[in-house]
Amino acid sequence: MQMLQLLVSHTPIWVWVLLAFLVTRGINAMKPGETSLSKLAIVPALFTVWGVWSINARYPASWEAWALWVVGIAAGAGVGWILLRRLKLRVESSTGKLWRGADYSLLPLLLLTFVVKYGFESALAMSPALAADGGFRTAHLLLTGGFTGIFIGKYCRYLVASRSPAQDTLAPVG
Repeated sequence: MQMLQLLVSHTPIWVWVLLAFLVTRGINAMKPGETSLSKLAIVPALFTVWGVWSINARYPASWEAWALWVVGIAAGAGVGWILLRRLKLRVESSTGKLWRGADYSLLPLLLLTFVVKYGFESALAMSPALAADGGFRTAHLLLTGGFTGIFIGKYCRYLVASRSPAQDTLAPVG
């Protein structure tokens, strides 16, 4: 229990603000509705920025770290693309915004991604020597890259849907 209190007390406030934001986004995604591509880009951008910061802080000038992270992103993007294959997407011709069905996968994915990234960052903060451990480094970069990639893949699916001609039906895109 003392370890948990220590972790919580040493976590910067921006991390808790980010968690609250992600939970809000996940809950909002459970309702179908119109949205813009710029709003949908926020989550992949946040996790990408967090990943870039982490690589620069933990593995400075390591091409191997970047390569592992990019491999993780590529694999995750494929998963993200597949997750939305049955989601109903279309461009609303009257507003030009993207209409999407309810996405029940977002909240659990956001929470899992946050926990994994927070866990790795906490471990590295408590024991910086872990950055030199090959197995830890590989797991850290592939997993965090993979989760980031899931959100990038989902965004790419939204991007493709937004480029499709307006449809009167709510058929799945792709």
